Amino acid sequence: MEVLKKKITYREFREMEFDDNDEAWYELINGELVRKQSPTVKHQRISRKIERLLDHYAEKTQSGEMFHAPLDVVLDDHNTYHPDILFIKKERSFIIDDKEGVIMGAPDLVIEILSKSTAGDDRGAKKDNYEKFGVREYWLVDPKNKSIEVYSLTGERYKLVSYVVETGKITSSALEGFELEIEPVFEEL
Repeated sequence: MEVLKKKITYREFREMEFDDNDEAWYELINGELVRKQSPTVKHQRISRKIERLLDHYAEKTQSGEMFHAPLDVVLDDHNTYHPDILFIKKERSFIIDDKEGVIMGAPDLVIEILSKSTAGDDRGAKKDNYEKFGVREYWLVDPKNKSIEVYSLTGERYKLVSYVVETGKITSSALEGFELEIEPVFEEL
């Protein structure tokens, strides 16, 4: 006999109460509640370096806004993620729901920093859903290998457009003129 699991909806997810002592984050992946551990110091250092560059880019170009986790990004009724870093271009700012305090739709750029506990979802279900819901560019930052993979939405599918290890430059196709030298991102780790 097959036991059916009830998928959780976004509204049910938002209404859930978690223990104040629970330091984990939760995401809704294909209707299932997934517990994420708090980021490590290494993760935070990498994130901070990338965020500073994106924030500077946003201020300089006035082209959009950068956000970071934890922040609900609602892709549909069964998928609500907390991308490590995301960017929304000005012309798509309508997906920023200030009233609810969430993002309701696909950002232009999503960056996930891999860890042992998240890599499976980041490379699997989340990547598939970012692609399905139209995130234009998806970066996977791997602290262990000191690498960054860049996937760009071509038609309805992601294509690996850049893979840089330890040294080199990433150029964004979603954010005109944004480049990132990766060596400084992984310095002092």
